[in-house]
Amino acid sequence: MTILIGYLPAPEGEAALRAGFAEAELRSTQAVVVNAQRRGASGTPTEIGQDEIDRIVSLGRDSGVEVEVRQPDHEDDLPGALNELATECAAELIVIGLRKRSAIGKFILGSQAQRILLEAEVPVLTAKA
Repeated sequence: MTILIGYLPAPEGEAALRAGFAEAELRSTQAVVVNAQRRGASGTPTEIGQDEIDRIVSLGRDSGVEVEVRQPDHEDDLPGALNELATECAAELIVIGLRKRSAIGKFILGSQAQRILLEAEVPVLTAKA
């Protein structure tokens, strides 16, 4: 089994890493960190480079967790991409970070986190920065 961690280079992403690595250590399993990019959005601030990947793997190792980092792309369906990866990796848990948003912001822009929570086929743990 695997813990799937959704990661963006932001405080919420760091919170997800900490919570995900803690769960993986507790369950004696590995973690797959997902930094998914929307197709055609290369070079956005959410994309991470090799130095960041190495840092994440090192953080996991320091927590006693084997870590794999994946950077799949998706059309505009992050929840669907996470569900596919959860199935592929036999994930027992998805961990995501949450940021505070106003009700108007959620209404106008929608919420990827909300869709992940509602559509995930495995339990989802949320972490706040």
